[in-house]
Amino acid sequence: MFKHETQIRVRYGETDQMGYVYHGNYALYYEVARVEALRELGFSYKKMEENGTMLPVHELDIKYLKPAYYDDVLRVVVTIKEPPVLRLKFNYEVYSSKNELLNTGNVVLVFIDKATNKPIRCPKPMLDKIIAYL
Repeated sequence: MFKHETQIRVRYGETDQMGYVYHGNYALYYEVARVEALRELGFSYKKMEENGTMLPVHELDIKYLKPAYYDDVLRVVVTIKEPPVLRLKFNYEVYSSKNELLNTGNVVLVFIDKATNKPIRCPKPMLDKIIAYL
């Protein structure tokens, strides 16, 4: 299993009238963690796109357990538990600075050829790198 952790401080503009982090912002937090996880693996969205591979979101699932608040430092744990073929699934856990589990979720991305807009297989260098952790 591949595992990566990212810290994010909640900004005031990310909260709602109740003082909670607005639910839609967790998708952005997931994206920050996902981009950093890929970077740790040696890949960047920019380079992948330059090489003709796009990774649009196919599925997003979030289960909210407890709220986060302004100025909280969140720990976003992202894992990859299965080898990517046509899809790459990221699993998430978001923790408060008190180590309370705030939410869980997953995002499934699909590998798409930029020129044809058709699904393709995971690039072999990425597949090999991820499989090394599994």
